[in-house]
Amino acid sequence: MKKKSWHIDRRTFIRGMGVTCMLPFFEGMAMTSLSKFAKPVSPKRLCILYFPNGVGLPPKESIYHKNWSWFPIGEGSNYKLTKSLSPLSPFRSDMSIMGGLSHPFSRNVLGHMAGDSFLTGGDLRSEYKNTISLDQVAAEKLSHYTRFPSLTLSTDGGVGYKSRTSTLSFNSSGKPIPSEHRQREIFERYFSPNGGAPSHQRRKSIQQGMKIVDLVLEDSKTLKNRLGSNDKAKLDEYLTSLDQVEKQLTRNEKWLDVPMKEFDASLINLDVDPTAAPEDYVRSMMDLMILGFQTDATRVISYLMAREDGMGFGDNFPKIALGLQGHHTISHDKATGHWENWGRLDRWYAKQFAYFINKMKNTKDIHGSLLDNTLILYGSACSTTHNARNYPLILAGGSKMGVNHGEYTVFDEKQERLSNLYLNMLNRLDVDSESFSDSTGKLSTSIL
Repeated sequence: MKKKSWHIDRRTFIRGMGVTCMLPFFEGMAMTSLSKFAKPVSPKRLCILYFPNGVGLPPKESIYHKNWSWFPIGEGSNYKLTKSLSPLSPFRSDMSIMGGLSHPFSRNVLGHMAGDSFLTGGDLRSEYKNTISLDQVAAEKLSHYTRFPSLTLSTDGGVGYKSRTSTLSFNSSGKPIPSEHRQREIFERYFSPNGGAPSHQRRKSIQQGMKIVDLVLEDSKTLKNRLGSNDKAKLDEYLTSLDQVEKQLTRNEKWLDVPMKEFDASLINLDVDPTAAPEDYVRSMMDLMILGFQTDATRVISYLMAREDGMGFGDNFPKIALGLQGHHTISHDKATGHWENWGRLDRWYAKQFAYFINKMKNTKDIHGSLLDNTLILYGSACSTTHNARNYPLILAGGSKMGVNHGEYTVFDEKQERLSNLYLNMLNRLDVDSESFSDSTGKLSTSIL
């Protein structure tokens, strides 16, 4: 068949997309000291850790309630942790447990879809059109001081799909940002320049990347005039991604001659198989996150520890680590004693979070403990099975950012919503904003 003048050489176009969208981070992206660019003040950071499928919440009349309810017994500063959160007992003064908060738009959607909007508060009820996530709003501000705007991590990588997302992060257009999960690749991309190549070679690579971006942008202007409305929308989406590539290349060149900040990564295991050693895998990812903060490579990190609805490697964590059923199966199990099994899994996740808090607390930079200058949110978008209300949430860190910890607080969902907490968090990060998503104002709390 004769090729029409308006036919697009799909192979050529995809090759162009591949070169740009899949560009590796170049040598010049090595971790560096920020002395040339950073303000002489303590850095403020944001970290999000997410687990799926909710938590075990035995009813009060159950014999399992006092031992295996995720939420503590009693409120205020005299709350009592159950076995589910017992690994966190040494860190009571470093954290605040919160109940009652959720996203109003998510309360009646398919249970697992609530995870897609955990950081956005987006309205996904009638059509799947998300909004920008909390971490990316923070990154827009905090990226002025770092080589990378943010790190988006997960156990499975990629973006997943509707209601089975494998990323927590969404850009300004509400599109999912692919997550990374191969730890050696993460280390080599962000922390280990390619064999210490000379700066002139790194600069040449960066400039070559910029030339490629320029060529594709120029071709796209001609291409756009030959597309229908749907294809134009797809091209606009692609060009948005390309714009981010161009910005990162410019950032790389800016940081090219800044000396790398020294670090010791000898204790990080970069070759852990999540299907064989889930605890080692999760902790190695946390070690990389801490390294990212320690070197001030970025000040915003999100980590989805497992996907919703029995998807991905994380659903098998309880089988391998505890000899239990899969996480999703546990959350639907109605057999006698399932509350204890679910509680044991909750405790396993709490144990990993305790590891992270402890290491953040004991890792220091010139400003002191990393924990003191980092807001950490740990939680899930469901309380129990498919119930997207009363999210289990823990806010930790940030003592030098004006955060006051030590209590368990239950908020009234009729008066407060999760986006209100997010607004408070943004303000503590010096992100000046009067609203976020569907917020109705700042959260009424003395915590932050």
